[in-house]
Amino acid sequence: MPRQLHLSAALDSPGHVDAAHFTALAGLAERAALDFVTLDDSYAAEPLRLDALATFARLAPVTRGLGLVPTVTTTHTEPFHTSISVNTLDWVSEGRAGWLVGVSDTEAEARAFGRKGAAPADELWAEAADAAEVAVRLWDSWEDDAEIRDTATGRFVDRAKLHHIDFEGPRFSVRGPSITPRPPQGRPVIAVTVTAADLAPDAGPGGRARVATAARYADVVLLDAPDRATRLTAATELRLRGGEALRILARIPAALPDGAAADSLLTEVTEGGGGVDGFHLLPADPARDLAALADRVVPALRERGLFRAGYTGRTLREHLGLARPASRYALAATIPSPASAASAGNPTATAEVTR
Repeated sequence: MPRQLHLSAALDSPGHVDAAHFTALAGLAERAALDFVTLDDSYAAEPLRLDALATFARLAPVTRGLGLVPTVTTTHTEPFHTSISVNTLDWVSEGRAGWLVGVSDTEAEARAFGRKGAAPADELWAEAADAAEVAVRLWDSWEDDAEIRDTATGRFVDRAKLHHIDFEGPRFSVRGPSITPRPPQGRPVIAVTVTAADLAPDAGPGGRARVATAARYADVVLLDAPDRATRLTAATELRLRGGEALRILARIPAALPDGAAADSLLTEVTEGGGGVDGFHLLPADPARDLAALADRVVPALRERGLFRAGYTGRTLREHLGLARPASRYALAATIPSPASAASAGNPTATAEVTR
């Protein structure tokens, strides 16, 4: 049976601020049964830019299967707030949220906040890695069955199943626990954009730091590579660093003004994989190009057995074939300590818990 592709698309639409526009785009993407859509965001002073996470919160109740992965920057923001916001999107979408990690590297963006100056890319990505670590710990800080809602006793949560995360880093410290229950997916999907140049032996410190963040925290990498051979080399290196569960989608243009362009994209998607799991499409005209994708390209992929006929799962993790992770704190509670193992008659047993 042919390998099933993963497909996603960007909804970036400069100049559009109306909900109807993005609702229509999401409807086209969902008709094509795309795994997810993204929406770029930054703190740059650009006219008519909507907040990506808030926009996708608006789309959550009018979509049913489509994954929603907004860009949320970690620079000039608090990781606790980022964690809660992405968790909230996972709840309102019933398990279809993700987080495309971004950083802000310009002096103009720093001045807009007035808290600190611009920093080099390697420092920003090291900060992003710490923010991702805090988010993951906070998502885990409520065990899945922490909510008891016992009206007889008036107890809402079992406090023994809420955990302080006790993160201490050079940029911030966060005690936790979260103020919202564990996300429906356990952990929303984390995505990072990486370029082939970031993986080159002569990559600069910023590229190396970005790759290190992706390898440690990303479930999905959106890969920029100029050709199939470069994709294959980059994808192989990413899997060595991030593991076989990592989903790698090549970012490619998707300008589809006519049938010939749609056929060309179909050929690229069918034959141009290069070791990746699928493609993240970048429409030139989102309304036109997503319609062509749903009406022409995806049906042809389905005829060839390369793409699903519809959503077979409920959550974004299920679309991507990713397991729902257990809470690290719940796992820790199930592993006996050396002392308790010895008292149980097994003095050689040991336990190691990563926090």
